[in-house]
Amino acid sequence: MTDECITRNFIALGSNGTGVNRSSIGDSTDAKGCEGNNAGVGGATAAASIPPPSINNYVARMPVERYASEYNMNHKHRGQAIIFNHEFFEIPTLRARMGTNVDAEELRKTFKRLGFDVSVHKDCKWQNIREQIEKAAALDHTDSDCLAIAILSHGEHGCIYANDVQYKLDQIWHYFTAKMCPTLAGKPKLFFIQACQGDGLDEGVMLEKGVTETDGDSSMGYKIPVHADFLFSYSTIPGYYSWRNINNGSWYMQSLIQELNSNAKKYDLLTLLTFVSQRVAIDFESNVPVTPMMDRQKQIPCFTSMLTRILRFGDKPNGNKAG
Repeated sequence: MTDECITRNFIALGSNGTGVNRSSIGDSTDAKGCEGNNAGVGGATAAASIPPPSINNYVARMPVERYASEYNMNHKHRGQAIIFNHEFFEIPTLRARMGTNVDAEELRKTFKRLGFDVSVHKDCKWQNIREQIEKAAALDHTDSDCLAIAILSHGEHGCIYANDVQYKLDQIWHYFTAKMCPTLAGKPKLFFIQACQGDGLDEGVMLEKGVTETDGDSSMGYKIPVHADFLFSYSTIPGYYSWRNINNGSWYMQSLIQELNSNAKKYDLLTLLTFVSQRVAIDFESNVPVTPMMDRQKQIPCFTSMLTRILRFGDKPNGNKAG
């Protein structure tokens, strides 16, 4: 079952004495009509609604040394994990998502094992989703490692469904940017999305064995982009169906949960997500013999990472209990 659907660079010192990589001539964007005296001519229409950038003085606490290779996962708490589980919808064209409760419960237990403070919200309307997100963004995350949000629902390219309407993911994650939620600045914000991104089908291709084979100073402050440290993991690629078994749950969630349970303390998150993709791609194939077009179809998850360091869910040091 599917879930429907040429500049030379030199080091200049910033006002606080930190090294900043600046170009010797003016930088420009790769957007038509967005530079020099042509600004605002021929650009995208949506840009007209975006206010011009302004100098800001947003300041947030440094959670880890400037060039640390890994995120600091040694705070007192692991952090919040929020699961939005959608089974039934007010929208007549959307079928009930049988099997999603298996995903939600198993994911809840997995997040709990990793030390998260978990909350599950069932069949929420958009207003309630927004209220829960605003509530989470308003919390003090100073003593937390990260944030995780999972959405299990129907979807189509660019949109996810609440119980009553569709919405775009950026309507949620923008609440957790560094300037909107400064206590999460420099910390991982993880989103796991089980939903279709279109109605395309992946027939797959058979692989057969070939005839032959070959064998700075950490005390200084620094500025980060407000959209840094996000990760978005999707059950399928844009334009394609996402499959779900009515008894065992979705292919993606089954694989994600299995990898987190087995290897969360062994591998970093991006490696784990690569193995999630491997499980889905190799171990699953649709079984819909009564509808030949939908039968024996495949699926491949994908993720977009703005993480700036390695993320590992290790044990808390000195016997501290996460969550």
